Amino acid sequence: MKNAALRLARALASRRTFGLVLLAALVLLRIGDPYWLQELRLRSFDLYQKISPRAYSESSVVIVDIDEDSLSTYGQWPWPRTLLADLLTRLYEWQVAAIGFDVVFAERDRTSPDEAVKNFRNLDEGTREILLHLPNNDEIFAKAIAEGRVVLGQSGAAMKTPAEGTFPETGIATMGPDPSRYLIGFPHLLRNIPVLEQAAAGRGLFSILPEQDGIVRRVPIVMKADDKIVPALTLDLLRVATGSSAILVRTDEAGVSTVAVPGLELPTDRNGRIWVHYARHDKARYVSAKDILEGKAAPERFAGKLALVGPSAIGLLDVKTTPVSAAMPGVEVHAQLLEAALTDSLLGAPGYAIGVEMTAALVGGVALSLLAPIATALTLFATAVLMAGAVIAGSWVAYSQHQMLFDATFPVLALLSVYISVVVIGYFREQLDRRRIRLAFGQYLSPTLVERLAKSSKELVLGGEDRNMTVLFSDVRGFTAISESYKDNPQGLTALMNHFLTPVTNAIIARNGTIDKYMGDAVMAFWNAPLDDAAQESDACHAALDMLERVDGLNQEREREASAANVPFIPIFMGIGINSGRCTVGNMGSDLRFQYTVMGDTVNVASRLEGQTRTYDLSTIIGSRTAAAVADEFALLEIDSVRVKGKAEPEVIYTILGRADLKENAAFMALRQAWENLRLCYRKQDWAGARKMLDACRSCSDGLHVAGLLDAYATRIDQLEQNPPEPDWDGVYTAESK
Repeated sequence: MKNAALRLARALASRRTFGLVLLAALVLLRIGDPYWLQELRLRSFDLYQKISPRAYSESSVVIVDIDEDSLSTYGQWPWPRTLLADLLTRLYEWQVAAIGFDVVFAERDRTSPDEAVKNFRNLDEGTREILLHLPNNDEIFAKAIAEGRVVLGQSGAAMKTPAEGTFPETGIATMGPDPSRYLIGFPHLLRNIPVLEQAAAGRGLFSILPEQDGIVRRVPIVMKADDKIVPALTLDLLRVATGSSAILVRTDEAGVSTVAVPGLELPTDRNGRIWVHYARHDKARYVSAKDILEGKAAPERFAGKLALVGPSAIGLLDVKTTPVSAAMPGVEVHAQLLEAALTDSLLGAPGYAIGVEMTAALVGGVALSLLAPIATALTLFATAVLMAGAVIAGSWVAYSQHQMLFDATFPVLALLSVYISVVVIGYFREQLDRRRIRLAFGQYLSPTLVERLAKSSKELVLGGEDRNMTVLFSDVRGFTAISESYKDNPQGLTALMNHFLTPVTNAIIARNGTIDKYMGDAVMAFWNAPLDDAAQESDACHAALDMLERVDGLNQEREREASAANVPFIPIFMGIGINSGRCTVGNMGSDLRFQYTVMGDTVNVASRLEGQTRTYDLSTIIGSRTAAAVADEFALLEIDSVRVKGKAEPEVIYTILGRADLKENAAFMALRQAWENLRLCYRKQDWAGARKMLDACRSCSDGLHVAGLLDAYATRIDQLEQNPPEPDWDGVYTAESK
């Protein structure tokens, strides 16, 4: 029992241990954060935005669109900067708050008179002088820039470009550790020409780096270029609009945490990037540059608002893929970032998010690992589904209600991995258990019972349990004589015993019995273990009659073979004892060798009853508890009240003469009545009356196989008459042999 408990404990521990080890490996995987895991996480955030994007209504940001109509009217890009100066003038008239250019003016305007004259051929000197003295387009544009709050765009560059003159820098203040090592970096910076940068109120990078899958989810708000910290176009536009002279970058040990301008603090990831909370693409954000230049746009669209000048024309190739749109102009990405910032609806992934995610994974994974060995499959599945649902729901609520990004994919992946692993391990352990059970019981249980036991192994209690059981013992009569006939052919005796035991065993197994052991020519079997058998007594009695019928068939076959071979024929006769009662059943033996067997007084009595079949010359003898359970199904005859060897209390014993159909047979009914009268005379010591009833029994017993029983009683009556019993004789026969 102790060893079985230890084995069970080890079995329980193995599933738990595997689940916990797998969970630890998953945590290490999350710390390493491979690309595919990042991709899974980012795709889940994309799904959130597709399901519930940020709501858009007319905002404080408007896009001045260099669209197809504008290019068709004013020619290909870049336009003359005098035209852009006119655009700025019109926007100033409409009281725009600040303007940002999502383009860079890295070269002089080639349409400026002093630049154009270089490209004209056969130009007379007078005209050349006139053109050289006309106002420079860049200077006109610079003058227009200087009249308002304008932020020029810059771009990260891989190669250094020649710089002319000095360039103003935006003031960057830091609070905390140096952020430089965390920031997205570019080797160099592509600037506007000096005259424009010096005239501008601000300047910032419009460079957008998509994720590895090409989707723009996070936009750098501060970056590093030419070994300097530089702001994004949108951030410097906010600085200029608020009238601030510097930008504050806050950092901690994890990296960048926020960037701020007066009155506005923006959360970032550790690399200084902002999660853009996208709304769906809407043309209402856009106003065509052509309509502005021609005065057709509504001035109220611009009053007090931020304007971003940028292209949507396909030919200018500034198109980005976002979670909500496969093709969104880059200028709109900046505009949506500004909208979300100004409406306090930016997305944020707090620094403690990974801790929350790992905690959810660990708590759920540990719970499933601990629950796996003791919970049903349905309970385990429901628990895994509920926990995964809670994680997803929590992540969704954080996004939809608080604009916070908590990854649900890793905890769900961990839960799913642990669940599948413990289920798979449980499945293979169950298959191994079933295989073990099939191997252990396949030789002495019917295939049907073995499969039932394999599928419901919990019905098998190892180590011993008390049960009400029915036990059968059978033995061959006159086996010594049979053995002597094979003294020169031991292999023939072995073949005979196998030929005999096979049908006997099959008869027991067919009636749901369990073979306990073979003892030479003897067989021991029992019912109601390891699986419950509500009809155990009936099954045992049917099995006994089946065994006798099969042995009769075997004898007929052997007799034909003996006649054909002209050798003596010795028939096989069996004695069968059956008893029912309380037993202990289970794996009995030592640590090195054990057997599934049954023990108890019921077993001993069954063995003694089989021995008494010789005394009464009967094929079957059953105990009183067995007889009481099957009285309606079989033709029974009460034989005697006997005190078997080793027992003080007497046992009323019966024999089985046939099945239920025999009960209504006239001969059997007559025999039973005569036999009851005989037993009454016997107990009264009316020996003459008993002999008379013996004659009556003989006259109606043809074909009922009780001749040996009647002879045994005739002999006993003669003995009792010659040697009368004591006056207090109770009619109980005391067996002297087993």
